[in-house]
Amino acid sequence: MTAPTPPKKKVNYANAWAETRELLHKHRAKLTIGLSLMLVNRIVGFVLPYTSKVLIDDVIGKQRGDLLVPLALAGAGATIVQAITSFALSQVVSIAGQRAITDLRRRVQARVLRLPVSFFDSTQSGILIQRVMSDAEGVRNLVGTGIVQLIGSIFTASIALGVLFWLNWKLTTATLLILGIFGAVMAYAFKKLRPVFRERSKIYSEVSGRLGQALGGARVVKVYTAEKREEVVFSKGAHRLFRNIASTITGTSAVTTFGTLFIGAVGVLMMVVGGQDLLAGRMTLGDWVMYIFFIGLVTVPVMQLASIGTQITEAFAGLDRIREIMQTPTEDADDVNRAELDDASGDIAFDHVWFEYRPGIPVLKDVTFTAREGTTTALVGSSGSGKSTLISLIMAFARPLKGRITLAGRDLGDVRLRDYRRQLGVVLQDNFLFDGTIAENIAFSRPGATKDDISAVARIAHCEEFITQFPDGYDTVVGERGVKLSGGQRQRVAIARAILADPKILILDEATSSLDSEAEQHIREGLRELRRGRTTFVIAHRLSTITSADQILVMEGGEIVERGTHAELLARNGRYRQLYDKQYQVERDQFVNPGEDFTPDPERAAAVPARSGSPTSL
Repeated sequence: MTAPTPPKKKVNYANAWAETRELLHKHRAKLTIGLSLMLVNRIVGFVLPYTSKVLIDDVIGKQRGDLLVPLALAGAGATIVQAITSFALSQVVSIAGQRAITDLRRRVQARVLRLPVSFFDSTQSGILIQRVMSDAEGVRNLVGTGIVQLIGSIFTASIALGVLFWLNWKLTTATLLILGIFGAVMAYAFKKLRPVFRERSKIYSEVSGRLGQALGGARVVKVYTAEKREEVVFSKGAHRLFRNIASTITGTSAVTTFGTLFIGAVGVLMMVVGGQDLLAGRMTLGDWVMYIFFIGLVTVPVMQLASIGTQITEAFAGLDRIREIMQTPTEDADDVNRAELDDASGDIAFDHVWFEYRPGIPVLKDVTFTAREGTTTALVGSSGSGKSTLISLIMAFARPLKGRITLAGRDLGDVRLRDYRRQLGVVLQDNFLFDGTIAENIAFSRPGATKDDISAVARIAHCEEFITQFPDGYDTVVGERGVKLSGGQRQRVAIARAILADPKILILDEATSSLDSEAEQHIREGLRELRRGRTTFVIAHRLSTITSADQILVMEGGEIVERGTHAELLARNGRYRQLYDKQYQVERDQFVNPGEDFTPDPERAAAVPARSGSPTSL
């Protein structure tokens, strides 16, 4: 089901102009050179039209053969100068424009990656890609050829118009009336076309964003036989884009048609009025031919002005959208005023923390606990109880609404975000791998790691047992999001990546959920080694994986309803015991045939006390 189309947003020209001023100032040297070349190019462009008058009136009319060679040399010289300045102009201005596009893309991409996680949660990736790649493209029309051509067209049209008045003011006045009508029609047409062009960018980003989601989730699409539904969704978006493009084609075709009519009207006027002046002797044949050339020197720049005006308008719209991104506060905006953090050692404490995504709907309610340095804190509870939100706060993806989070007594809000994040290691349930080699994905947490370092952590995470089976070993390309690896293999690569980071604070979100029992036992050993001496937070739905945690926090409705060790919580016969017994029953029903005895694993049996509190097996 498609969402209703929001109202079109008007371009904030103050924002766009502010960004434009910065660009023009930064590239002012290249633009000055480009304008100088453009002016030289346009001035020598008047030579050939003028020589046509001299050729007809003097060389032919007055039999001045001595002027023929100088005229030819002047024409040849002007042509050579035009060719040289045109080439130099493309090298100076066009390359400067492409450099500006590259610089702007780099700035926007760097800014986007520093925005808060909440921004990514509410903005489609296709739209962000559009901002980085397509919106920056319009800079070419400001720093590149656009502004230079605009000024050159105005200069040429102004000079040519002065010459036309000198040759025949009556004919020029009549031509200007037609030109005025043409200009009014063009202004009206582009006023109507500009919003359509802006809408095209938005539609394109939406369609490409949805396409990217469908391709990225191809397996989900196939398993639910949703190919036809995605085809319908894409077809609707593509048809919207088609209607938009069709309307712009119609509009630009109408403008072109009117331009043809304008040129025809000027031609008829020249034949009638110019022909009469020729017969009456008020104009020579050379004047009339020169007039034709100069009419072209007015008409072509006016047509260019309309086209360049549209391009610059689109560039302004793109810069406005970019400016919005650049003005969005980054999550590390206040780092310059925060204290450095050299070491993340110390207790992590939540002190009466409240948090909400939407006003008035708290997700965490007065959460208070302390995770001692070097200990493991496990979070359990039903879906939506606030576990993931609590972990997000620990990773500083969000800040508390009320209360505070401290590290060794220092408020996390007062330390530099980058320094703190360098101390984190994360293994998520759905781990993201880049489309690169296994070695590159493991080394992502520590650029510059040696092959020996990568191999060492891969052995701890039990990756080598499948890596060595690939023909290319560590150089095996995993595909987009690691699609060429199984879920368990992806998870083991992510665990190796976290081990390589050597973090002080470790986040494990269902780190063994994609593994079989044998692999899980190996990984538990690796994780147990990884957890030693580190402050660890674990989200676990499989409660058997957290029996050794130093403390377990049971969460419901955004609150901690129970806390303690595995044995203490079982003995309490509260919510944790309910969750544990329910999961034990599910495992029994799942893995035991009717009539068979069920014996839980020894580690868990030894850790579980009976309801009376004395240790016993289940």
